[in-house]
Amino acid sequence: MRVSRFLLVTAAVVAAGVTLGSVSTADARPAVGDRPSPSPSAATPTPTPTLAPPTTAPSFAEDFDTNAASGGQFAATYANAWQPYPDAMSNKYYSGEVISAHDGIMDVAMDGTRGAAGTFGTQQGAWSHVGGTFSVRARATGGDDNGAAFMLWPTSNVWSEGELDFPEGTFQGTVGAFSHAMTPGQERHQNGLHTTATWRTWHTYTTVWVPGESVKYYVDGTLVFADTQYVPTTAHRYMFQIGNKGEPGNLEIDWVRIWSATGG
Repeated sequence: MRVSRFLLVTAAVVAAGVTLGSVSTADARPAVGDRPSPSPSAATPTPTPTLAPPTTAPSFAEDFDTNAASGGQFAATYANAWQPYPDAMSNKYYSGEVISAHDGIMDVAMDGTRGAAGTFGTQQGAWSHVGGTFSVRARATGGDDNGAAFMLWPTSNVWSEGELDFPEGTFQGTVGAFSHAMTPGQERHQNGLHTTATWRTWHTYTTVWVPGESVKYYVDGTLVFADTQYVPTTAHRYMFQIGNKGEPGNLEIDWVRIWSATGG
């Protein structure tokens, strides 16, 4: 049954652009579940403020209310909401083959051999975010030993421009939030933590990014981590990657919201 939606976010967002053919640099990032320990410096430990209700309509919203089968129908139906990696990219990502929509959810069917990846947003606006609020409601069933990373990734594919990961982690574990270092050669360092939230229960994950000032991460509207050290200032895109290993299972996405100053 469809879980009731609720909106937890308020913010400002901005934007910038990249082509699908140049996204493979993201594979240079650490694999899900294969991270060094986060650095505590410049990070604010688990405060409790909650996110105020939104005062403006989101610039991008998708509820996946139209059923669409995998094998091309999903990509066609949601062409203005989802920009997938090309199938067989890196011999790892097969989004067209494993993603469908039914019962009001985006369903990523994991089989242990095919991963999935892509960017949320319109064909024009998905690549141009420079700050803002990014919110997704999701859960995972099965998929042990696999995992996902929802992230804000640089449009330029220059890793040192900053990578913000939330939610991220293996599906049998807890959900992490990580801000990566922005010095060339040191990108694997990050500030972050694992929350008490698990993938097995529906949660709303919200990232509020103020360029050059702060990144705040919220679970169900409650602030769980804030960082003022690794804060991007250039264009990013809001996306996810799922690996091609582990047990069969399903990542289910109820909805996605973005609040953007430029309408992207």
